[in-house]
Amino acid sequence: MLRCLAGLDRPDRDSDITFNGEPWFDRRALVSVRRRNIGFLFQDHALFPHMTVEDNVGYGLPRWNRSDRARRVAEVLTLVRAEHLLKQRAKSLSGGEAQRVALARALAPSPQLLLLDEPLSALDSPTRAALRHELRAIIAEVGTPTLLVTHDRTEALALGDHIVVMNNGTVIQEGTVSEVFHAPKSRAVASVVGTENVLAARVTEVSDGVVTVDAGGMTLAAIHYGRLDIGAQVYACIRAEEVSILAAQHTLASASPRNQVTAVVTSSFRKPLVRATLAASVPAPPVMTLTALITKHAISEMNLMAGSTVTAAVKAPGVHLITI
Repeated sequence: MLRCLAGLDRPDRDSDITFNGEPWFDRRALVSVRRRNIGFLFQDHALFPHMTVEDNVGYGLPRWNRSDRARRVAEVLTLVRAEHLLKQRAKSLSGGEAQRVALARALAPSPQLLLLDEPLSALDSPTRAALRHELRAIIAEVGTPTLLVTHDRTEALALGDHIVVMNNGTVIQEGTVSEVFHAPKSRAVASVVGTENVLAARVTEVSDGVVTVDAGGMTLAAIHYGRLDIGAQVYACIRAEEVSILAAQHTLASASPRNQVTAVVTSSFRKPLVRATLAASVPAPPVMTLTALITKHAISEMNLMAGSTVTAAVKAPGVHLITI
């Protein structure tokens, strides 16, 4: 898709590509790569190893005079915090440095559209985390419309304003980050955005927008504004951060709007922030499991370990229902 937008490939079926009201590809028009004025940041950076950083960044400015090109190169390198690399050879750069230089090269011609192909995937985890927020700030400062392709949910959350989920070349959902991550329209989308708890359930009661479902013997209340009939089959989706863990003796008052279920911790804790797996107590097998996020402080405070009995609580708005 990125290559088609850039003009490097043609769509292999009847498609139209339009940008800002201008046809870039249809049955009558094919706008050249140069006329599209696109910045493309490749996954592997694609820098010329024998060139200096200055020459790499200035490569897309062949028609600029020397002084203007030098000024623009210095300007974009400063923007990406890589001005100190000006005279270095590209082959001597670290992964993070190469990423900054490649971004500077893509931005140098002042493109009207920026395409990013998994821009952080080639970096180690600490470098990726550090550059993620910087990249967001740079894109916001430049103001260039940006299309980023990623398989990393954290990256999508940190960088995206609008998300399009694709599966086998087909759009299966689009919307704001919050809409897509917290209200997936299908189980496939829930899987893509990393919804940890997707439970097969059956509607047992509907009353004033509150839908009660039975998920393998676990009763859950959810807020749902669409039409659902009693007996309808659904998926109850709960993100791990929506699950609160309380010590067993500290169950919530019956008037609380939260769902409550007694559960046994089945995972061990080795990280400051972990996904804990809980086996929920239900009347009959199979055992239902829930995944919750829990901090090191909470683990210590409640003296949690594998085998601990706890209460898992979820607010009704934290349960999202998908019809089957």
